[in-house]
Amino acid sequence: MSELLFKNYESDSQLGNSTISVDRTDDNASIISDATDRGTNDFGNDVNEEYANEISCQYCGIDSTDCLIKCLGCDKWFCNGKMESSSSHIVTHLVLSRHHTVSLHEDSHLGDTTLECYSCGQQNVFTLGYINAKEDQVVVILCRLPCSQLKDSNWDSTSWKPLIEERQFLSWISSIPTEDDSINARMITYQQMYQLESGWRNDKDITFNDLNHSSDKKDDPSETTTLPTLMRYNDGYQYQASFGPLVKLESDYDKQLKEAQNLDNLQITWSQKSNGKIWASFPVKNFEAIESKVSLGDGMILRHFESEWLGKGSIIGLPDAHQELFTLELNESKSPPPIPRTTGFTAEFIWKGVSYERMQSALKTFAISEKSTSSYIYHKILGHDVKPIEFDIELPKQLSIPKLAKLNGSQSNAIRMVLKRPLSLIQGPPGTGKTVTSATIIYHLNRMNAGQKILVCAPSNIAVDHLAEKLDSIGLNVVRLFAKSREDAESSVRHLSLENKVMQRAQGRLKNLIRLQEQEGELKGKDFEDYSRMFKAESTSLLDRAEIICCTCVGAGSFKLAKYQFRMVLVDESTQAAEPEALIPIIKGSKQVILVGDHQQLGPVILNKEASDSGLSQSLFERLILLGHVPIRLEVQYRMNPFLSDFPSNMFYEGSLQDGVSTEQRTLPVSTFPWPVPNIPMMFWGNFGTEEISASGVSFLNRVEAMNVEKIITRLFKGGIQPEQIGVITPYEGQRAFITSYMTLNGSIFERKDDYASIEVTSVDAFQGREKDFIILSCVRANQDQKIGFLKDPRRLNVAITRAKYGLIILGNTQALSRNFLWNELLLYFREKGCLVDGPLENLKLSTIQLNTPSIPKTFARSTLNSISSNASSSIGYQESSNNSSVSFSSERWPQLSKSNTNTINSNFYSKLSKLNQEYQQNSFKINEDDIKSITSSFADGFNLN
Repeated sequence: MSELLFKNYESDSQLGNSTISVDRTDDNASIISDATDRGTNDFGNDVNEEYANEISCQYCGIDSTDCLIKCLGCDKWFCNGKMESSSSHIVTHLVLSRHHTVSLHEDSHLGDTTLECYSCGQQNVFTLGYINAKEDQVVVILCRLPCSQLKDSNWDSTSWKPLIEERQFLSWISSIPTEDDSINARMITYQQMYQLESGWRNDKDITFNDLNHSSDKKDDPSETTTLPTLMRYNDGYQYQASFGPLVKLESDYDKQLKEAQNLDNLQITWSQKSNGKIWASFPVKNFEAIESKVSLGDGMILRHFESEWLGKGSIIGLPDAHQELFTLELNESKSPPPIPRTTGFTAEFIWKGVSYERMQSALKTFAISEKSTSSYIYHKILGHDVKPIEFDIELPKQLSIPKLAKLNGSQSNAIRMVLKRPLSLIQGPPGTGKTVTSATIIYHLNRMNAGQKILVCAPSNIAVDHLAEKLDSIGLNVVRLFAKSREDAESSVRHLSLENKVMQRAQGRLKNLIRLQEQEGELKGKDFEDYSRMFKAESTSLLDRAEIICCTCVGAGSFKLAKYQFRMVLVDESTQAAEPEALIPIIKGSKQVILVGDHQQLGPVILNKEASDSGLSQSLFERLILLGHVPIRLEVQYRMNPFLSDFPSNMFYEGSLQDGVSTEQRTLPVSTFPWPVPNIPMMFWGNFGTEEISASGVSFLNRVEAMNVEKIITRLFKGGIQPEQIGVITPYEGQRAFITSYMTLNGSIFERKDDYASIEVTSVDAFQGREKDFIILSCVRANQDQKIGFLKDPRRLNVAITRAKYGLIILGNTQALSRNFLWNELLLYFREKGCLVDGPLENLKLSTIQLNTPSIPKTFARSTLNSISSNASSSIGYQESSNNSSVSFSSERWPQLSKSNTNTINSNFYSKLSKLNQEYQQNSFKINEDDIKSITSSFADGFNLN
């Protein structure tokens, strides 16, 4: 029998002070026992103090049984106190350890209880909440989805609340430590908690006192000592010495994350393809919990312990906006998979360091090889002052080319300047046609430099495919080079791949061998030798004749291109590549480099915070701008309704964007959506739900916003809008997963269930470079401290609000967002246009909420959120706060890129000096004048101060 015990304090549920035990042995909840006084267990026995003192929080040592919670993933105890941290110790442990199940102490006021869903038995505490039963003094624990959504006459499903709020268990689940409880508690930092968790992976019995802080610092990425990258470098060796350690830091961190990610209890669906390959597909409900980078082509090990089977393969399908499936293509093996078994499988990711190895190799080549690039580009990358030069060439009289849109003035100007310069930066704001511009540049470079190959790269396969497809459409001889691990992955330009072209051209014995391989799945002996030799020879022949070679930046380091030099290199989406990554194609002998991107949109994804803060997250494009290299900006946007482009133009592009489309061209006459202002297709809908921790424990969701997303989509459907026209984006993976599940279960138009499921719901980051007719943005964040996390990133906001062509709807907490200067500007813009609203969707009213004056300093007075109703039906409406006073702060315009980045560099530099001084004061190491001189000298070199 599994029991659920509940205690309701007046401050939490207003149901009195009784403890109720609910029996889950049948469908009817029944009261089994009454409340007992503090100090006795559920049977009225005295608490065994001696026994209780043997159990204490593994972090701080608090041993009060009412405050302790046991992690069932590792059988360790942690308290529900925060001790000046942002999360309670039990929540911190669950997040760091990736454990999700807990129980209470038998001597606590709720007794020895494992927290689980009353209906389905789900035990992931990040998904659990409670509902007040209609029977007095009874509450029921249910999971967020689907059980809390089930209709039941015994409780009101709209009153569901999570068991964890503000990253701490509710006090009626586990008490918050009092001052008396904390008297003898030890102070512990987050870094020390991280060290403990790292130690427990190797030895579960390590304690706080066992930690050797100095030797274990290497296990904590936040303890790695690195210096920030410089703006200018003396030579290639100093450049390599600056970036090399950061690449190593990121590599080690990525390896640690990937090898720690295990997927358990998988249910496999098997399929065998015509070529004999076996595919294993399996859903991963908590894909958001996977912290490492996972890409198509990554290796994975699949295990089945009962049959002692192990198989390796490559990922050819990833979870996306429509489905949660991984698809693994198994390698050839003497041990066949245990088909038809479908359960009891586990999976492990195989870390491959190829990308990091190629970055390190590029850094080394740049430093030692004079042939890696021209002298001009070499010195420009190092940040040296170089006299501008131009090529003595005759420009084409006609720049626009057949099969592509006619160029506008800014595009034509960009192409003329690029063709004459050895190094060019093209800034392409959203919707300004940078792909057309890039394709036109490559077309003319090809015509002006007959016989010379052009290398076209981008950091992502999607971006490479898009540009390769465009180049092929204008008649260029394009070869798309894929990594071997991606040769079988789906791609829109598979017909352009080197492998596919070899197969199409094959004749004689090679053609017969290809057919034989398709039939038998594997060649052996002389057949395999002949196939490998002939395939390689044909591949080399195709590459020799190719005009354009397209691949990822990392792919440019492939052995297949080792013998080739590329005088002309174009890197698309270069602002999304870390600088050493963009360097890989550049060191292939470049004499003319074109970097295309937009530094006002999202930059490289760097997992390690230390490496990111030290400069690895800054792109080469961005650093060159900071050094004074003026980018060529495309200035006519063809995507957005002019009302949607107005704000990003003024805020991010100094008002320079012009509209290449009219309001009439970006208005759908069939739409009946209730826009606050009929001819302005945008609105900010004030929502006052609260954020909750997602199922993974590392992300957030907001149920009220998710419910309202469904209402918006339903209204769009009724107005004739099709699913493929709608995109839902959110900064948080937890919200993405919840919205997807919620709409599948709760779509209001029953006959269109499939349409709800087909709506693309994805992250802001994943939507960069893409567009939809209608975009719905869910901001999620709403907490007592009014923190908004990485919503503060101006580039993420820019990407989010520039994806829509015909209409933009933003859902968020106006008070929380208005504390940030940039978001406050956006809210003011919506208010000026009459589009800042709240209330029910069918009766939207102009919002009268007083916006907070944002604070530029990091510290500011805390203000209270509006009172929040737990009833979903009323939470969509605005509720006037009892205290709407705002705090006045001095403000300034959002800082420009050069200022913000210089401040970042200075901040990083002085934080290093501060850290050295602090460690000296604590006598943790000896510091001398040479240490300071070394740091200040390298810093001064970067700014030419010496």
